[in-house]
Amino acid sequence: MTASFTHAGFELAFVDRGAGEPVLLIHGFASSHFVNWVSPGWVKTLTEAGYRAIAFDHRGHGLSSKSYRPEDYTPDEMAADAAALLDHLGIEAAHVMGYSMGARVAAFLALAAPQRVATLVLGGLGIGIVEGVGDWDLIAEALLAADPAAIRDPRAKTFRAFADQTKSDRRALAACIATSRTLLAEADIARITQPTLIAVGSRDDIAGSAEMLAGLMPDAEAFEIAGRDHMQAVGDRSFKAKVLGFFAEHPIA
Repeated sequence: MTASFTHAGFELAFVDRGAGEPVLLIHGFASSHFVNWVSPGWVKTLTEAGYRAIAFDHRGHGLSSKSYRPEDYTPDEMAADAAALLDHLGIEAAHVMGYSMGARVAAFLALAAPQRVATLVLGGLGIGIVEGVGDWDLIAEALLAADPAAIRDPRAKTFRAFADQTKSDRRALAACIATSRTLLAEADIARITQPTLIAVGSRDDIAGSAEMLAGLMPDAEAFEIAGRDHMQAVGDRSFKAKVLGFFAEHPIA
């Protein structure tokens, strides 16, 4: 069962499971709390390990309300949603874990409200948060294409199929992708001082190097998710084990 809260005019769906140190889970583009965190077993893994798992649907995604205005989908706006959920639940600080676009949002949250982020896990996003992650305008076009069979670009075809599989509002996703790719400068990355784990699949051709990003940060480590691409890495067992060990090494004060 999901609950919901309202922030900035959006009704945002979330789940809150377990007890213990809170872990705020921030999903990726075209995904949802269920697809990114429940189905791959993250919520089960965290709650069984004694953590409180909190995951929400971004505006424009899943069960949350939608907008077709690109200006509603900047990382700053979505990070503010994440902070508002912590406020709604009365949580002062949490472990914060994001995947892909969710990792970008998590980084923006760490910069905007550092006191709310005890530790940071960036999954599926490495140096791409600084250098960019390729041409996503083709993906926006694919999301709006009348006939998916006409899509030629492989990455665009993959994301269109994923959006169709998750029964997403493709018009809302096209608006989101237009403005959610804001990059961070190296100087901004260097201001993220929380203990940080950066995990990227060895076959991920989107994220960019985890090692290069970790090298820009004062307290970060890189982890290679062996044999996994961008889509497969999310539920990997070694990734889960690494995250649990990371949280155990860095308890919330």
